[in-house]
Amino acid sequence: MKTKLFQTTSSWNNLVIRLLLAGVIFPHGAQKLFGWFGGYGFEGTMAYFTETVGLPWLLGFLVILLEALGSIVLLAGFATRILAAAYILLAIGIVTTSHLQYGFFMNWYGNQPGEGIEFFILWLGMSIALLLSGGGRYSADKYLSRVITEQAHSY
Repeated sequence: MKTKLFQTTSSWNNLVIRLLLAGVIFPHGAQKLFGWFGGYGFEGTMAYFTETVGLPWLLGFLVILLEALGSIVLLAGFATRILAAAYILLAIGIVTTSHLQYGFFMNWYGNQPGEGIEFFILWLGMSIALLLSGGGRYSADKYLSRVITEQAHSY
């Protein structure tokens, strides 16, 4: 089971997908956790999640950690499949609670009250690719898979 969880290919594609997904999710997490990039920081985000969206405190906290810290772990390629599964669930949750009612398109021209779902379709596609085939080249998962396989053969 451990071998399958960390198993991946030496694909450059997965490396690129992993780095780009981490790169687009991290700024959103940094907004929520640190208040960077015009975000509201931890307190403001938690107030929004619990009072406006209606999320339980623990779930809001996990969302912030998943976006801010999970993206850094994803960048390293550690537990890629687990993070990809979590990002799939997160994207579905974000779409259904906050974006579906605004249609497909992002709010490019500022003429709709919110953002559509097109960004999350890309997020989902990238997460599904990583869930199916792992972190790829230069990932911690690739190294761990090799170590686990070598240990299994040494017994």
